[in-house]
Amino acid sequence: MSRDTSPEPTAQDRVTQEPPAADARVVDPDYPVTPVPQHARKGFFSLMVVLLGFTVFTPTMLAGASLGQAFGLRDLLVVIAIGSLVLGAYVAVLGWIGARTGLTTVVMARYTLGTRGSKLASVLLGGTQIGWYGVVVGTIGELTAQAFEWNGFGPRAVVMIVVSALMCATAVYGYRGMYWVSLISTPLILILAFWVMFRSLEEVGGWAGLAAIEPAGEMTLAVAVTTVVGTFVSAGTQAPNWTRFGRTGKQAVIACVVGFLIGNGLMIFFGAIGAITFGEGDFVLVLFQLGLIGWGLFLLFGNLWKSNADAAYSFGVAGAELFERPSKTPFVIAGSIIGTVLALLGVGEHLPQYLGLLGTFIPPLGGVIIGDYLARWRRTQMPEGEALPRFNWLNLGVYAVACALAWGAGELGIGIPPVVGIIAALVLAFALSRFTPRRAPQVA
Repeated sequence: MSRDTSPEPTAQDRVTQEPPAADARVVDPDYPVTPVPQHARKGFFSLMVVLLGFTVFTPTMLAGASLGQAFGLRDLLVVIAIGSLVLGAYVAVLGWIGARTGLTTVVMARYTLGTRGSKLASVLLGGTQIGWYGVVVGTIGELTAQAFEWNGFGPRAVVMIVVSALMCATAVYGYRGMYWVSLISTPLILILAFWVMFRSLEEVGGWAGLAAIEPAGEMTLAVAVTTVVGTFVSAGTQAPNWTRFGRTGKQAVIACVVGFLIGNGLMIFFGAIGAITFGEGDFVLVLFQLGLIGWGLFLLFGNLWKSNADAAYSFGVAGAELFERPSKTPFVIAGSIIGTVLALLGVGEHLPQYLGLLGTFIPPLGGVIIGDYLARWRRTQMPEGEALPRFNWLNLGVYAVACALAWGAGELGIGIPPVVGIIAALVLAFALSRFTPRRAPQVA
């Protein structure tokens, strides 16, 4: 059995000690509300592929485009490095906890916020992902119509419904479905993205020419780093949904670093290059400008298919926790239908700012989970059968305070709001959770 180097017991050790009835209760091979048993764990390569496919996300390029207009090449690289390190470190710690406990983020919230308090996490994380799912489906419909110069609503609607069905089916298939889609599409997308980058460099005379371009806009360092961290900090809070399949915490940490530090950083850099050379951060639109409609559509569908399947999977497991059901499938289907309806109604055009605001309140949740885990659960790994309160008012209060601090930091322009929320939640939860008594585990 693969284990972490730490002498403390891991979640898979506890799972193997469970009676057969524990596994018999699980009807979903992705184990949305129970620890992933050892026999279902995956290797490092599998984790890396899934997480890299999660973060190689073309809309991230739009954040890079705003940076490319405000910084020269040298300062741009510094900003991307700092932001990616902050994001990578945060997600890596959550990913490590996911691998050691074998639990999704929303199920871990039961131990942190209580069996009823955790419903807040499920609604927040699941609802946000449904919203973004609708935004992405609508984006695919609009860009496809733009490529083929369709004017009517009918063709757009057909594209939205068909691609949503593919994404939904992939998420229903679970971890394996996302792995195979990512394994096939991510390398091709990265090759295409690097080709566009080198094509962009030809436009400005290579790296020397790129470095010589003076930025036209202005942006403070704090805002720039916030932009980088904000690209995936909310989605990264749900990294345990995939790292729980890791055999060891070390594998999960390295996979998170590859996905969120390298993968996400590359997409931001690609967006900056596109904005500097072509005035457009999205490589899909750059390919359209170059007359490469077919490749642009491939990049669009291949990239957003796997990324939105991850979103569908996330609101599926959140729904399973919210309604305390052992299968994610009905919630994946229901959420996909809701997201598609939002896209068809055009609501997606009005959602990004609202969803971005919700993003302020998601990172502190990860901070509370990390702080509480380090204070109370590191030795026992959140065991099944633990007697939990309905509401952990102490940690709920910590979460509320951290959200208020993150929101205030954003309003006053102080620091990096997501980081403020994470650190405040982590420190307060770690310090105060020592005052929360634990009862002895009660294994069914």
